[in-house]
Amino acid sequence: MIRALWTAGTGMNVHQANLDVVSNNIANVNTNGYKKSRADFQDLMYQTLRLQGVTSESGNQIPVGIQIGHGAMLSAVQKVFLQGDYQMTGNELDIAIEGNGFFQITLPSGDKAYTRAGSLKRNSEGRIVTSDGYPLEPNITIPQNTTSVSIEADGTVSAQVQGQTAPQQIGSIELATFQNLAGLNAMGKSLFLETEASGTPVTGRPGENGLGTTLQGYIEMSNVNVMQEMINLIIGQRAYEVNTKAIQAADEMLQMATSIRR
Repeated sequence: MIRALWTAGTGMNVHQANLDVVSNNIANVNTNGYKKSRADFQDLMYQTLRLQGVTSESGNQIPVGIQIGHGAMLSAVQKVFLQGDYQMTGNELDIAIEGNGFFQITLPSGDKAYTRAGSLKRNSEGRIVTSDGYPLEPNITIPQNTTSVSIEADGTVSAQVQGQTAPQQIGSIELATFQNLAGLNAMGKSLFLETEASGTPVTGRPGENGLGTTLQGYIEMSNVNVMQEMINLIIGQRAYEVNTKAIQAADEMLQMATSIRR
């Protein structure tokens, strides 16, 4: 009965963590470029009371042993990098990635971060930056008196400058990808950092070496499915409730055992 209390307690802990993950997904249902998280669980160690395959006193082999588990634990919370839906905005600096890849961003520390959120802006110097002012890598600067910006599927960026008849190519967007996307470190603000688990980035022009292409005037929405998350929320809540019932039952059994009189 004491073991049942601790076992059910571990179940409450993991389902609380699962609800935390689901709640974060729901909170970011409208976050551009957000990739949903998924909680993975595994069972804890087992206490073996009888080994399977041993020989009994009568000389027969025991086909099935006796093992009692000690609950569950959280084994991983991984990002699911499925493609999100596209939303047409018509904004010339809104860029979606059709396929695999990340935009490269330079942080104030000089480190590189990676994002799928393509809602880009132009700062006072004409540089293309994120909503937080982090510049795109490689750096692209839009000239003064530019009337329109064109971004091709291969990442080529051109500007139509006032007084000029032909568009002027001002740079090219490069994308990056990783061997293990789930190994990236999410730092918030729709940014990811390279880790040893993710491997080193492979960069290139859009449309080359398995990288996706760029789509101007669109942004990639969150890949969270609200209905699926609501189902996960209900399942997690019921699983948490069942574990509380197991604790209640073990407590009542323990109370009955301690109240036995001669």
